Amino acid sequence: MKELLRTNDPTVIAFAKALLDGEGIDVFELDVNMSILDGSLGILPRRLMVADRDHFMAVATMRDNGIDLGQ
Repeated sequence: MKELLRTNDPTVIAFAKALLDGEGIDVFELDVNMSILDGSLGILPRRLMVADRDHFMAVATMRDNGIDLGQ
């Protein structure tokens, strides 16, 4: 698994997951429980992970749709 995206913005997470689902790329969200524990202050970012074999296509999908990966 490789990290694709790390953000505090839940709308970016939802958009990215929808895009990847549309492309048939499985995505796993990490740190969901930690972000809930911070009291929804948005201090702790959530991460989206994809399989190594899907990483290249996932990066291309994010960039094609204007999501900044910060890489």
